[in-house]
Amino acid sequence: MAIKKKSALIKKTIHVKNMVCNCCIRLLRKELDIDGITIQNIKLGTIELSHDPGKISLKMIHGMLEDFGFEIITDKEKILVEQIRQAMIELIHNSTYNAMVRNSDYLVERFEMSYPYISSLFSKHENITLEKFTILHKIEKVKELIEYGELTLSEIAYMMGYSSVQYLSTQFKSVTGISVTDYKASQVPGRKPLENLTSGI
Repeated sequence: MAIKKKSALIKKTIHVKNMVCNCCIRLLRKELDIDGITIQNIKLGTIELSHDPGKISLKMIHGMLEDFGFEIITDKEKILVEQIRQAMIELIHNSTYNAMVRNSDYLVERFEMSYPYISSLFSKHENITLEKFTILHKIEKVKELIEYGELTLSEIAYMMGYSSVQYLSTQFKSVTGISVTDYKASQVPGRKPLENLTSGI
C-alpha cells in the first residue's frame, strides 16, 4: 500500500485591514484554529501562520478573513498605510497615551520616515487626512474615558494632549455636535466602532 506523503507546511505573513482592537485578534485566533492552520503570531494588522496546502489553501484562508469583514492587503504602500493606522490606534486606544509625545514624532521614530511623507501617503490611500483620523480616534478615547467616570475633564484633557478643557470641548463639539460637558451630563453612550472612524470631519 502506498504511503501518502505529508504536505510541507507553507509559512505566510498576511497583512489585514480593519483589525482595530484586541477583540479582532481573539476572533481570528479562534476562527483560524482549525486543522491545517497553525497561527505563529497575530497582532493588529498582521497574521503570521503556517498552513498545510493539502488541507487548506491560502485562497480559502483569505476567504475566511473576508467573510469576517477583513480585507487582505498586498500592495506595499497600502500595507504601510495600514501599519500607520494601527500605530495610531495602538498609541491612542491600547496604551497609556503620553501627552508629552507628539503624534508626528511618534510616527517618525517608529517608521524612520519624514512626517510629510507619512501624512501624504496616508491621505493618498485613505478618504481622510492623518490629522483628522487622529482627531476622530482621540475623541472616541475621550468618550470612553468619560463613560468610565474615573477621571475629571481636566485630567482627560491633559492625558489626551489638550491644553485645556475648552480646547477639548471645541474639538469634541466639531466632531460630535455637542460639547464634552453636555456629553458627560447626558450619560448616554455614543461611541462608534473603531473600524467606522474613516470619514472626514
